[in-house]
Amino acid sequence: MSDSNDPDFIGMYERYKGLKPGYKAELRRVVSIQDLVEVPAFYMLLQGREGKPSMQRVLYCLPCIKHESNGMSLGQALAEANVSEKRLFTVVRSQAPNDLVQLRRLLQMTEPVVDWLKAAKTFYFWNDQAKRKLLEDYFTYKSNP
Repeated sequence: MSDSNDPDFIGMYERYKGLKPGYKAELRRVVSIQDLVEVPAFYMLLQGREGKPSMQRVLYCLPCIKHESNGMSLGQALAEANVSEKRLFTVVRSQAPNDLVQLRRLLQMTEPVVDWLKAAKTFYFWNDQAKRKLLEDYFTYKSNP
């Protein structure tokens, strides 16, 4: 699921942390993924990379997550935050772009502390397999916290 061509997600997170508060606020206020193209911070964080949909997904969710090296996966963190199964299945069953909008709402609500590298790859490669892994991590953690 990773490639040597993958973006430097940790570097991206560090650049985000170093942004001025106004730029961070602009990213937090974005409602839809499409709105990112109108936010200067989006381009600052891309650092010359193309703003492909995969990068848009990553930067759409970035403001809602806190990083901890070797931290929990996204599914584990949502289980830890007592997100209901029903809400998680709403995300998984939704189609793009609504699935990410629903997921971002959960992230805003729970403010999870996760391993950003793992979470960023989930957003970058967001597809049915990533959704299934999210569910697996969630239910595995629920059964063995």
